[in-house]
Amino acid sequence: MGIEKKFIEDAISRHKVSAFLEAELDRAGFSRVLIQRTPMVTRINVEVMNPGKVIGKKGKSIRDLTEAIATEFGIKDPQISASEVSNPSLEPRLMAKKACRFIEMGKKIRPILHSLLREIMENGALGAEIIASGKIAAKGGRSKSFRVFAGYIPKAGEPARLVLENHVTAYPKSGAIGVLVRIVAPNTVFPDKKGKVKKIEIPKIIAAAESVEYVEQRREGDEAKEEERKALAAGPQRRPHPPKR
Repeated sequence: MGIEKKFIEDAISRHKVSAFLEAELDRAGFSRVLIQRTPMVTRINVEVMNPGKVIGKKGKSIRDLTEAIATEFGIKDPQISASEVSNPSLEPRLMAKKACRFIEMGKKIRPILHSLLREIMENGALGAEIIASGKIAAKGGRSKSFRVFAGYIPKAGEPARLVLENHVTAYPKSGAIGVLVRIVAPNTVFPDKKGKVKKIEIPKIIAAAESVEYVEQRREGDEAKEEERKALAAGPQRRPHPPKR
């Protein structure tokens, strides 16, 4: 029973450290963490968008982070290293955060999900799924759920362990909306498949989806042109004469 208890405590400790680093390094673009225990030290490698923010000036931030982990979680000799994310479009947490940012800006959810799914699949993913659920309609309305997917995504058994996933919550004015992203990374080999999964063809509705950033830039440009047109139509405005004394 002692061995089972040690495995459980180790898993709980890993989860707590991961949650702590996720909260502390959110501004650095935290993606994932890999914890490796050895007889001498505990190696902790964090993948972020901006490793410089993790290290800090003259290494101060990473030293403070190391001391906090050693003190709060009782880990002996932790060694933290920071590496840059190689492809942000294949990281579930970063894509979920991106979706939440657009949702909180008030963008329509369905085009957001289509755009992000197209971005993931174009970067070589073998499968991807994005689910947004919560107060999607309006404040006080019923909870709804939108789901978009493409490719091969195992949901049960040993192959499901190879699927990367993350869940992030957005907080727009209407209420909380959870975003779940699942991604099957390129070159993933599943035990129930003979060889590698072939490249997936993107559905037409997903391939035709426009980037959310492009749609926003185009909308802002149209609004600026409309304001300019109205100003020209109104003509030059005359300044009122000062009152006579």
